[in-house]
Amino acid sequence: MTPHTSTFRIPVTHPALPGHFPGRPVVPGAITLSEVVAAWRTYAGSSRQVLGFANVKFLSPLLPEETARIAFIDRGTEVVGFEIAVDARRVATGALRCEHG
Repeated sequence: MTPHTSTFRIPVTHPALPGHFPGRPVVPGAITLSEVVAAWRTYAGSSRQVLGFANVKFLSPLLPEETARIAFIDRGTEVVGFEIAVDARRVATGALRCEHG
């Protein structure tokens, strides 16, 4: 099955960045995962609710203003795999647990 992809960019002005980390801001994992959920909802529609995450691994930091690409592999089950990358650098991998729709 062909993966669905989406991109996002967190601006340096995002309110979560000043304390995470002073002098070298890094996008918090919770913000990154909220982008995954938002992209999934745009792709799958409201009929497939996200129930949680499984096997999430953060592999490298996501910096403000970087354009990240999310690739989803939806196999029509309750688990949808995803990978986040900036160019060839993998940022995170994991899976969404969703209601089957």
